Amino acid sequence: MTAVTSEAPVAALRSPGPRGLFLAMLRVHRTALWFWLGLVAVATGALLWALGPGADAAWAEYRGWECHRGIPNPGCDLPGPAMLRYETVATLATGLLSMVPVLTAAWAGGALIGRELEDGTAQLAWTQSVTPARWLAAKLAVPALLLVPGTLAVTLVHRALWSAHSDLARAMGWHAWHDDSIFEANGTLATAHPLAALALGVLSGVLLRRALPALGVAVLAVSSMIWELDELRPHLWPTPPGTPSLMHEHPASHFWPLQLMETGIVLTVAALAAATAFLVLRRRTGAAV
Repeated sequence: MTAVTSEAPVAALRSPGPRGLFLAMLRVHRTALWFWLGLVAVATGALLWALGPGADAAWAEYRGWECHRGIPNPGCDLPGPAMLRYETVATLATGLLSMVPVLTAAWAGGALIGRELEDGTAQLAWTQSVTPARWLAAKLAVPALLLVPGTLAVTLVHRALWSAHSDLARAMGWHAWHDDSIFEANGTLATAHPLAALALGVLSGVLLRRALPALGVAVLAVSSMIWELDELRPHLWPTPPGTPSLMHEHPASHFWPLQLMETGIVLTVAALAAATAFLVLRRRTGAAV
């Protein structure tokens, strides 16, 4: 008689799903998440104030001095208290959008990737049935899912402010559609810049594997990219015959052609940086990817 022995099934290690990786990232980086939500709330609230009561008070002050009639008035050369408040709040809110790519690059290079590779947190995750490729994909996807809605919301409110009160800005003589901060905050670049900053920060972290050097390199890379594109911008779309390739000769109708051309370049940089980060990680981890 042959004894039949049954072997107990070996429980296979199950890789944590996307939901598990998402929740783990939110727990680890919850301080950055709250900071980002606060930044979006402050910028949106400031722009909504400028869109409503701030602009109303500035217009009332401007008309009260009869500046809109072209009557010579020394007071029209300097902003009054209401105009100064409106200008300050609108400028700060616009400036916050300009700072988002730099802050994103610093966080992605230093905390998101560099620190975890430096202190071994990433390597520990790779031993828990999370492959390096999935780990890196989560590091890119989760922040992107938070960056896009936030920047898009602020951009839409900023566009509403500019569309409703661009004549006020022109009357005060402190902004034009082609100014770097206004141009970037009013279109798709406001969302493309943080995505490129995220990818460049991640690449810096993967290459250097140390928090502080990755932070510095990421900020330098993003700042250089934005500066170079600011210089290149007037040449991305042909100007009318007989005019130089400068932003202030470009007509306002060139806003979207210039915006979309530059957005395409920025997203290409983001894609190349992300692909390079995966390639570097694969070379360093081998078959584990």
